[in-house]
Amino acid sequence: MLASGCRVSHHLWVCDPRRRRHPGLGLGLGLGLGPCGARIVQLSPLVPKPPAAASGDGGRRSQTRPSSSCSGGPSQSRGGVPILSDCFSQQENAREPVSEGSSLVAGGVVALGKFDALHIGHRELAVQASKVGTPFLLSFVGMAEVLGWEPRVPIVAQSDRRRVLSSWASYCGNVVPIEFQIEFSTVRYLSPEQFVEKLSKELGVRGVVAGENYRFGYKAAGDTLELAKLCQECGMGAFIIKSVMDKNQEFSHMDASDLKERGQVSSTRVRHALAAGDMNYVSELLGRRHRLVIKTEGQEGFGQEGFGGQKHSISAPKSCLLNLAPKDGTYDNCFVVIGQENLVPCRVVIDTTTIHVQMDETGVCNDFGTPNFQLLRIEFGDSRV
Repeated sequence: MLASGCRVSHHLWVCDPRRRRHPGLGLGLGLGLGPCGARIVQLSPLVPKPPAAASGDGGRRSQTRPSSSCSGGPSQSRGGVPILSDCFSQQENAREPVSEGSSLVAGGVVALGKFDALHIGHRELAVQASKVGTPFLLSFVGMAEVLGWEPRVPIVAQSDRRRVLSSWASYCGNVVPIEFQIEFSTVRYLSPEQFVEKLSKELGVRGVVAGENYRFGYKAAGDTLELAKLCQECGMGAFIIKSVMDKNQEFSHMDASDLKERGQVSSTRVRHALAAGDMNYVSELLGRRHRLVIKTEGQEGFGQEGFGGQKHSISAPKSCLLNLAPKDGTYDNCFVVIGQENLVPCRVVIDTTTIHVQMDETGVCNDFGTPNFQLLRIEFGDSRV
């Protein structure tokens, strides 16, 4: 039973998070309207996976699957061993592999997505996962390298992701969602059937949560209806939720070629809002203020100066940035994060090469010269460049 009152034991709900949920009705297989005002597809209940060993083939089977392909517990195959997200470390590029034969997500519920921006749509996936089990965010690393994409600066710095996820705990039953990443190269050629089998057998997943536009499998061959069907065959629960829509449709036609673009909150919208310098809009999409993280330790060109006639100021080259900055310009109503979470008001000026931070408080800059000063963290309040 969902905490909000949705019955999930025998049905897949395509739930609209904007609607109030009511106790479930015993609707059968079909596309009728359910208690969430959404489509319902019947599937098997959520049941814990027994810890039985599997055949060790890593889920890589032929696309013609026998009816028992999802029987058994997590496999001990090392093929595609997932890795724990490095968001729990201050090291931007460190990753901690999970030991062979173990699965951090065993018995949990995984939300599926890319989770670049950790915006309010991603948060809703974690919320729904938390209502039926331990919530995990499952995504892939190394996609750009494998697919030949041009590398992009992340929206959220790796070292800041744990803080963001911790802030979601109040929405997730006081449980902090955990990131779980798999090397994309190990799953790139898996069919939809093989991917779901990997979740069930190798990782021991109890259920999955995905947005209504989620695609999966080689060449994105699988959609959410197939996800629900395959999860049913593997004895897992599947929860498909409606997209969280963007109330501000300023960028409604920003990418007409994207078939997934239907006005929902997305990482692409966050990037466009940052490029426009509209920090109020960015905050709405993220559900929090955007935090810029700048690496200071061992960086050249970083130092204190009297920029703009301000005695208490500090500047850093853009090469020190660990995540995406907003458009060049001047931003008032910003804050420097000192210590744990002490916010000091500041003004930020971004030009073509440098970030300048101006503060009024005497003595604040003294903290920036200490050996422990490794990261400069700046939050952008509600303002427009």
